[in-house]
Amino acid sequence: MTRNVAVGLDGSAESRAAAEWAAREALLRGLSLEIVHIREPEPVPLAQAPLLGAETQQHWTERIPSDSAEGIRLRHPGVEVITEQHTGSPRDLLCQVADSAELLALGSRGLGGIGGFMVGSVSLSVVARARRPVVLVRAGEQASDEHKMDAAGVPSAAAPFRPVVLGLDTAHPDETLLEFAFDAAARRDAPLRVEHSWDEPATSTYYRSYGDADLYDSLERSKAAALTAVLSPWRQKFPGVDVIEASRCGSAAQNLVNACDDASLAVVGRRIRAGHFGAHIGHVTHAVLHHVTAPVAVVAHD
Repeated sequence: MTRNVAVGLDGSAESRAAAEWAAREALLRGLSLEIVHIREPEPVPLAQAPLLGAETQQHWTERIPSDSAEGIRLRHPGVEVITEQHTGSPRDLLCQVADSAELLALGSRGLGGIGGFMVGSVSLSVVARARRPVVLVRAGEQASDEHKMDAAGVPSAAAPFRPVVLGLDTAHPDETLLEFAFDAAARRDAPLRVEHSWDEPATSTYYRSYGDADLYDSLERSKAAALTAVLSPWRQKFPGVDVIEASRCGSAAQNLVNACDDASLAVVGRRIRAGHFGAHIGHVTHAVLHHVTAPVAVVAHD
């Protein structure tokens, strides 16, 4: 079955940015773009109110995906654009859309300053439940933001892509996550920076303070070697991708957020768990969603 790139559109600035990103991604992948607009059912008293007729309301909601599709066709002539409209729960319907798509793009809102970004409850719910990759895009995201400066020092979509950054746990390296990240880097002809973090042992301070630093250095080398071993078969599968390995001691969340400062795309995983408390997002992925400015791809895996 041929999947497409899908985007959830509600008319907001962040969802419009997500639609533009999704159009560019569809072009990279040679796929069609599906613009999905979901209208929540109105409460009965509001639906019966005479202030806004049903035909007027329907016409207004239909304009959202149709106007967006028209603009995207003009700006991205190589992308086939289709539109879909549904009525129901955005959380449930967007999960269904995501599970039948190659990936789903959604918007997330910026708060600015140290507050980071607000991930809406709908987007967060879809990220936590969808079994296909979900990409969150910030309002104001431009194509040039994903690229390096040109020779004149000006942001340009014609310049090479910035790195794709992958957060990886070498203890549980999942093929779905690695495949997505390497493929994304290959399609962008961009370097892939792989970030792995490990906790500092309680005894490491003793080692370094009392002249037994060799033990600490050995630990560093073993962690780096483990990362190299995980990536080795993927380097062979994607020989054209320039892989940059980083194995660091410290907070995985903080290290990964810092590493994404110049990323064109951040890629993180979410383990699919069917527990009593339902689906959830790990703390590292949660931190990246709230503090990384680049588009963030969350890849669900077993």
